[in-house]
Amino acid sequence: MGHLRDWLHARSGYRTGVSHLLDEPLPPGTGWWFTLGSALLFLIAVQVVTGAVLTMYYAPTPDHAWESVRFIMRDARLGWLVRGLHFFGASAVVVFMALHLLRVIFFGSYKAPRELTWLTGVALLIVLLALALTGYLLPWDRRAYWATVVTINLVALPPLIGPALAELVRGGSEIGALTLTRWYSAHVILLPALLLLLVGLHLFLMRRHGISGPVKKASGPVLPFFPYQAARDVTVALIVAVALVVLTWSGMPALEAPADPSDATYVPRPEWYFLGLFQLLKYFPGRWEIVGAVILPGLALAALALLPWIDRGPDRDPRSRRVVLTAVAAAVAIVVALTTAGWRDTGREASRTGLWTPRQIAGSVLIGNAGCDRCHGETAMADPIGTSPLVRPPSWLASHIVDPEMIAPGLRPPPRANQREVDALVAYVAWVSRGEAPPAVPDATRAAALIFARHCVSCHRLDGDGGGQGDDDGPDLSRIGGKQNMLTLRRWIADPESIDPDATMPAFENKLTLNELDTIAAYLASRR
Repeated sequence: MGHLRDWLHARSGYRTGVSHLLDEPLPPGTGWWFTLGSALLFLIAVQVVTGAVLTMYYAPTPDHAWESVRFIMRDARLGWLVRGLHFFGASAVVVFMALHLLRVIFFGSYKAPRELTWLTGVALLIVLLALALTGYLLPWDRRAYWATVVTINLVALPPLIGPALAELVRGGSEIGALTLTRWYSAHVILLPALLLLLVGLHLFLMRRHGISGPVKKASGPVLPFFPYQAARDVTVALIVAVALVVLTWSGMPALEAPADPSDATYVPRPEWYFLGLFQLLKYFPGRWEIVGAVILPGLALAALALLPWIDRGPDRDPRSRRVVLTAVAAAVAIVVALTTAGWRDTGREASRTGLWTPRQIAGSVLIGNAGCDRCHGETAMADPIGTSPLVRPPSWLASHIVDPEMIAPGLRPPPRANQREVDALVAYVAWVSRGEAPPAVPDATRAAALIFARHCVSCHRLDGDGGGQGDDDGPDLSRIGGKQNMLTLRRWIADPESIDPDATMPAFENKLTLNELDTIAAYLASRR
């Protein structure tokens, strides 16, 4: 072995490289705070390795992506462990990136001559968040799909370049196969290549200038990196590894139902590290959305990148940098507050997804007239509706409702239903197929839900369901009863121009009976 090592060194000089890595002299007082960067590097390695393994099973197509992820979780040997490590590792990367960043700021390690080292660190932050974002779509479940819809809408906000950027990341005019392919390519090729380049540059610059060490110079001998600091780094890495395994063992990351572009009732919920940004958007609705989505995050990122030039004094002592550290502490407090508020709102929105929407209630009314029980029942040729998960996409189900002969020739004629009623039937079947039992609601509510599904759902939202994509869509009616009484609402529905001459809403006095007008007006007035 000695001769082999001599031969390798003579031809590669590996001993010089190993010595350069392990024998780096560290300032006295270097301790556990300086293990955060090594822990982050370890987590990046975990993500690269587990991600490479996952690509061996993952199929980046809309028809097979969800199934391939489910196969990894259920059937691939140790697939649940690999996916769990990758899933929880993404959150751990964000946590340790933030801790490392705050340690650098508190210790003043961004000051000259380490400005470029700091800039590469900020670039790494952006790339790591982009990796987390692009990986979000890949399972192609409902949560991933609708969160991606929201993300692309935000990309389109900047003037001039926004629409072009949105089309680039979407792969066309609609989210589909090209969207998934492009995000997969960015996640496994483009961003990892940029990540490795930045990590290499960051480490090179760090070794060139050396680590900053403690704020106050400590007395004592200058010790090499190995074995003293290396032992601390390995200890922290082992603790992190054990924590990831425990998290994975305690609960698999959730895989929701397959992506359903027609399920407008779904409330997108981002991962926790993007909750603060999504919460910020709620304070800037409408045309002000660009402020929360682009301007404020852009200013914060610019201030972070320019920190070495904002705080140009040579002193690293926190007591002499109170203004900068107070501003950073305030920024951290704002991020924590926004994330906490987003977490609470997410819990409330998630609980609302368990409610039956008027469209689904209308579907429960229509299902009895659709003739489905002729084929679906205990003694019929097919299982009763709602007794098993829905494996077909909603588009197939809608086609089957409109044209039953596509799979059951001659068994029953198609129902006399318009597109809105078909949508209500699809919403009902999809909901009961998830194990949700129809609620016991008064007959008046069922009648109002049917009216809303037939005439109102295309322009108005109610309990998170409905509404279109145009600027002329009507207001959300979920709590309209707190603003208008029944008589005013009835006049609005019957003849909108009698209240607002500029109203674009059509009149329904000749489309609804007097009883139907009273029913829907009373129902909306009760919504508070």
